[in-house]
Amino acid sequence: MSLEIQWFIYALVKNDLLTLGVCRQIFESIGGNATLEEYAQAVLDHLANELSEEEAMQLLEQFQAVMTFATGRAEGGAKPDIFKTDDEKWDAIPSLENVSNLTDEEAGALMMNLLKTLRSLGASDLHISAQARPFVRKSLNIEKISEQVVSAADAFRLNTVLLTPEQRAEFEENMDLNLALEVEDDRFRASLMMHKDGCSGSYRLIPDRILSLEKLGFLPHDVETVERLLDYHNGLILVTGPIGSGKTTTLAAMVDVINHKRQDHVITVEDPIEIIQVSDQCNITQRQIGIHTNSYNTALKGALREDPDVIVIGELHDLETIENAITASETGHLVIGTLHTCDAANTLNRILDVFPPSQQPQIRAMTAGSLRGIICQRLVPDTSDGLTVAYELLVNNLAVSNTISEGKTHRLTAVMQTGTKAGMCTFSQNLLNKFMAGAISEETARKYMNDEEAIKQLTREVAIRGAREQAKQ
Repeated sequence: MSLEIQWFIYALVKNDLLTLGVCRQIFESIGGNATLEEYAQAVLDHLANELSEEEAMQLLEQFQAVMTFATGRAEGGAKPDIFKTDDEKWDAIPSLENVSNLTDEEAGALMMNLLKTLRSLGASDLHISAQARPFVRKSLNIEKISEQVVSAADAFRLNTVLLTPEQRAEFEENMDLNLALEVEDDRFRASLMMHKDGCSGSYRLIPDRILSLEKLGFLPHDVETVERLLDYHNGLILVTGPIGSGKTTTLAAMVDVINHKRQDHVITVEDPIEIIQVSDQCNITQRQIGIHTNSYNTALKGALREDPDVIVIGELHDLETIENAITASETGHLVIGTLHTCDAANTLNRILDVFPPSQQPQIRAMTAGSLRGIICQRLVPDTSDGLTVAYELLVNNLAVSNTISEGKTHRLTAVMQTGTKAGMCTFSQNLLNKFMAGAISEETARKYMNDEEAIKQLTREVAIRGAREQAKQ
């Protein structure tokens, strides 16, 4: 495949016109010696089947500009990142040696280059800690990016070089700091701390665009369920999961759905602001803890005086915030919040357990009436060496409401198993559905399943597929 075609495909993929897999299939269908013009025509023919004549003409004009771009980039002799081998990509990581010999400007440029390079490699987190080798997390696995141990002085310098004077002073005083970093057009969530060996920093690489629910891995019928929940004008929707389970990106995708479907005032409260939302049909106001407000609780109280339709709370972590969120959901607002829980039953127990026993019956009744749904999620490996979201969905209906009111949350799993017509699914059912759709492997499904019936269905499906393959031979 020529460099011109590689850069042409890069532009198609980056602009979400086609996936890399489809681009490769088109290339293979026309033969390995195709010119850029022949390949562009094949892609245009593929896309034109779904376009009007006017749209096809507009696309042709765009393709001419893309071909010019591809030809220009190919002249430089470099491959697009999506076509580089893993070894070629990791070789591009800048070295962290000799940091002490760099000026502040050079050290800052090194950190920015490192963060941007790791984003292109698909890493989710970077860790730089004193007296340790730097590493990244990619597809849930830890990978060292250097065998060089970072000294205490270098770790402090690298982790603080991008801070403002005010942020650096705050870190030196408190020895902890959470912030959102902006590096050109990219954003990163940084967390700094001091430990026994010196300074440590972890950097979460925030997606550079708002991904749709489908692109995050939600199956089509489940996307419809979530979007139905977002049609409500009051009530409580919870997105839960452990740290690093993709709650922030799911929350952003849900706000984006509201932003393009409704004409409302949306207030978000985050710590820190990660994914920027640009107002479209809605007016979106984003507030950050520590900069625009002092706490989730005070921000929630203030939001109720700002005529909101939708309130998004980054984390429901204390009694007052949870109580005010439930009250707001009962008084004509759609409230969306997150919790660090692993399933629907634990989510409801967590909400109730923060209240004193005397208040729990009242909160249980309020939650049973105001809850719209719960999405409990985690990230699992997909079939393309990346990650996809696996989840369980609870939709509040009469059976769910009665179960919550009676305090029998341990029965919610059974209610979800029988509530598929209402859009519900358990985690194991979702894993089975994702396997059937080809999104995850059998090994991944078995590893995370915890329901015997779902495991039996998986085994049956694998046997059927095996028999079909045998019959073909």
